[in-house]
Amino acid sequence: MDFLPDPIRTVLAFVLVLGVLVFFHELGHYLAARWRGVYVERFSVGFGRAIATWTDRQGTEWRIGWLPLGGYVKLHGQEQPADVPEEVRATWRPGQTFHEKSVGDRAIVVAAGPLANFILAAVMFGLLFMTVGRPSATTAIGTVQEGSAAASAGLLPGDRIVALDGQAMTRFEEVQRHVQPRAGTPIAVTVQREGAERTMTATPQARVTGETSVGVLGVGAAPADFERLDPFSALWAGTVQTADITRQTLAAVGQMIFGGRGADELGGPLRIAQMSGQVAELGIASLVSFMAVLSVNLALINLFPIPVLDGGHLMFYAAEAIRGRPLPPKAQEIGFRAGFALLITLFVFATWNDLSQLGVVRWATGLFG
Repeated sequence: MDFLPDPIRTVLAFVLVLGVLVFFHELGHYLAARWRGVYVERFSVGFGRAIATWTDRQGTEWRIGWLPLGGYVKLHGQEQPADVPEEVRATWRPGQTFHEKSVGDRAIVVAAGPLANFILAAVMFGLLFMTVGRPSATTAIGTVQEGSAAASAGLLPGDRIVALDGQAMTRFEEVQRHVQPRAGTPIAVTVQREGAERTMTATPQARVTGETSVGVLGVGAAPADFERLDPFSALWAGTVQTADITRQTLAAVGQMIFGGRGADELGGPLRIAQMSGQVAELGIASLVSFMAVLSVNLALINLFPIPVLDGGHLMFYAAEAIRGRPLPPKAQEIGFRAGFALLITLFVFATWNDLSQLGVVRWATGLFG
């Protein structure tokens, strides 16, 4: 896409990225619903007025909305019977409505969306490992910044970090995770140099990113070698990569919640669009990798126990399974309203972060400064 003007490339990349992720998310719900005998009335990618629509042999309406910010699957009889007029209930298909299915069946249908995104991420990573190759695990140092903690400790390009504080290191990501929370704290760095191991002490310097201060050694990783894997090994490696990104994302969310990480890192649609355009310029492999990471994030966001999201529905179903009956309608209504308000708040906050990063807020306030 590097032959396109920046604005057009950004829009096209954003639509492609979000469209694919939303499609597979909703496809998970759709396939699970069909499996559990629920009739699907509509499958929509995008919101708003339809720019394309067709109906399949099962009677499901497929549509593409003009606003590519999400999607949905409309399940037959998803509403509670008490909330639906009698003349509408009379048109329901017996045995194919969502509300009459067991709590286990409903949970399967709801959980299938996030599960589809996890599977999509693993497959995408697997395809990359089959075609482009998997980066080899290494802790070799490629560059050492002048005046950095690493330079002061005597680390050199070509050294391979074996351990930090006695903990074995096999990937550069592990080195970063160990160093970042230890700004100003001496670290015992064991490296392999010319076939021999030696240990030296380095004190990570603090680097401020947004509202957060992280420790850095001042080293860059050596270029990785790429190894192409056979299909089975690639799929397994993709699954492991997906699990690793899931763990890292949950850790980052936990740090934001407990104050160990700045909430300014929380991004919304504008930042996703900007990054989509930038990544698309780097090539198809980078774009696929970016989509895989976003797919994991989309799955996790939907699994958060917030009413309105899939995780909120699963939380209600868990309560129903424990109680033997659904929560009172009033409690569910309050939960959904609170969840919707929380989502709107998060969306506004993330959009504010996006605008601040893009310099729009600074420009707007500067008009009157």
